[in-house]
Amino acid sequence: MRTFSTVISSVFLAVVFAAAGPAVADDTIKIGEINSYSAIPSFTEPYRKGWQLALDEINAAGGVDGKKLEVISKDDGGKPADAVTAANELVASDGVQMLAGTFFSNIGLAVSDYAKQKKIFFLAAEPLTDAITLSKGNRYTFRLRPGTYEQAAMLADEAAKLPAKKWATIAPNYEYGQSAVAAFKKLLSAKRPDIQWVGEQWPPQGKIDAGAVAEAIAKTEPDAIFNVTFGGDLVKLVREGETRGLFKDRAVVSVLAGEPEYLDPLKDETPEGWIVTGYPWNAVSIPDHAAFLKAYQAKYNDYPRLGSVVGYAMLKSAAAILAKAHSTDSEKLVDAAEGISVETPFGPITFRAIDHQSTLGAFVGKTALKDGKGVMVDVTYHDGAAYMPSDADVRAQRPQN
Repeated sequence: MRTFSTVISSVFLAVVFAAAGPAVADDTIKIGEINSYSAIPSFTEPYRKGWQLALDEINAAGGVDGKKLEVISKDDGGKPADAVTAANELVASDGVQMLAGTFFSNIGLAVSDYAKQKKIFFLAAEPLTDAITLSKGNRYTFRLRPGTYEQAAMLADEAAKLPAKKWATIAPNYEYGQSAVAAFKKLLSAKRPDIQWVGEQWPPQGKIDAGAVAEAIAKTEPDAIFNVTFGGDLVKLVREGETRGLFKDRAVVSVLAGEPEYLDPLKDETPEGWIVTGYPWNAVSIPDHAAFLKAYQAKYNDYPRLGSVVGYAMLKSAAAILAKAHSTDSEKLVDAAEGISVETPFGPITFRAIDHQSTLGAFVGKTALKDGKGVMVDVTYHDGAAYMPSDADVRAQRPQN
């Protein structure tokens, strides 16, 4: 009888816990976040602080439909295969309802393909390649940051005003660099049919031989240079380029080089007069930014980087999509995300239905030195909506969902 009683008790407890399990799980919405924390900490650590701030705010306000948000974060180490493994673990083992994040374009594309195969919603925060919303776009993937086409279009407007006729390019040899150069060449050539492309260099990401690159570009005798390097590669290129006189009497147009993540390490070596996209955190007049800046500094006793804004806007976007859908079903999340408007530190944005690209914009200005530190001056905010590929271009390039 004791054995039978023990069995009955065990079965009863198992049923009770099984019944309690979903009730506990139903109180939380899990978001799986993947990023290259160990590979590019200068951007991803501020990014993590950004989404953590947003998470605190969302949950303090009651969460979404009365449920708390939980972010389960994994480091992909800068490797696409590891990112896909992480995505699979998050979905299969951790039970997340959506995926978000990624930094490098090749990793964003890998996770996007996984999302397509598994039919799970994926909010790509940072990867900038045009392919993620165009040639390799899919129903389940949305992208927050303005892509290479948009940023190239913003810079091409400024580059077209320069007297320079001979242009050379320097870009990391992977999806992002290739996409940025292709877009800039196309857009600038359309505005200035008189220009020539006289040289290009494709150093491996994170492993630039800056002296050799500088010498090779100098030999092509360009009037101007379009640069796509960032992080440690940018620091090395600036240092070796200045030593060899590469930038003397030449215009330089540079994607991302005005972001604090990449300006700060240059310190007093910051080149002056480069036309850049970036984030002048202490000179933004957008009203929504003031509240974000105050909250960020109060929480971290530090100033935000662009990664901070991206992380914050990513989680706010995820919460808005969940709230509109009133569901964690992927199909309903997609339907909710198409055309949704979201408040961000840069003002309201919309995720376009046609290509799943948000209208988040970027700041364009010039680099300058102030008190021994690199800053952006002559800054204007460019609304991403004004620089999108046309509907006809999207339809021609993007597969039908």
